[in-house]
Amino acid sequence: MSARARGRRRRGGGESHENHERWLLTYSDMITLLMALFIVMFAISNVNKAKFESLQQTLQEAFSGKILPGGTAIQQSGGTDESDESVPEPPIPAMAPAHEEGDHGEDEDDALEALKEEQDFEALKRKLDAYARRHGLQDDLQTTIERRGLVIRLLTDRVLFDSGKAELKPRARPILDHIARLLVIDRRHPVVVEGHTDNVPIHNPVYPSNWELSGARASRVVRYLIGRGVRAGRMEATGFADRHPVSTNRTAAGRRRNRRVEIVLTRLNYWRQGGADR
Repeated sequence: MSARARGRRRRGGGESHENHERWLLTYSDMITLLMALFIVMFAISNVNKAKFESLQQTLQEAFSGKILPGGTAIQQSGGTDESDESVPEPPIPAMAPAHEEGDHGEDEDDALEALKEEQDFEALKRKLDAYARRHGLQDDLQTTIERRGLVIRLLTDRVLFDSGKAELKPRARPILDHIARLLVIDRRHPVVVEGHTDNVPIHNPVYPSNWELSGARASRVVRYLIGRGVRAGRMEATGFADRHPVSTNRTAAGRRRNRRVEIVLTRLNYWRQGGADR
């Protein structure tokens, strides 16, 4: 064999060896790529939450118009014109709460209480009116049921007090005793005793004006009723002088009607229907 042929054979054998080991390069490249992929995936999976929130806030501020003009338009989905924007729906009106059955039950209870109170007042009024008829006191002892409650009106001249004085007459005691017994039976209603005078001025060492006289008369009746068993915690005395006349002060008869003491059993239950509006 010639030297040229042997040389070609040696060169051919070397090329065959080099081609046989070339796959190692491809394999190492693939391993490198896989490692890079795993590193990237690992980096993505470990996001810094604080930095991410900071980035999110920065982007929101940038697109809200504070930094970039027209940022709000960027935030919208698609480049819609103003004419294409949907018209905002009117707010839904708040619904009024429906009345529950409990509310109706409370209303019915209030109505029943008001009705019972009215019936109690009417019963007391009948007893007082009957007493006035038996003793001939229809003009001096009168009763009315008003919005404020049961009003017992006693004229002072012939029944309770002498002119310009606040000491009870002997004739007043049996009348007040009868009223006290009814008040003790009633027990629950507050009692307001009001003193009233006419508009004739009074000047004496004890009562310099009708204010003092009306207040003293109301207080005297309160003390008497307490002494007959009416609980003091229910009682109240007040003087109105000539501020609330029930008749004219131009005549003697009218002034006599204005000089009075009123004992009021105050209403506890008010109801928009029935006797509570009277």
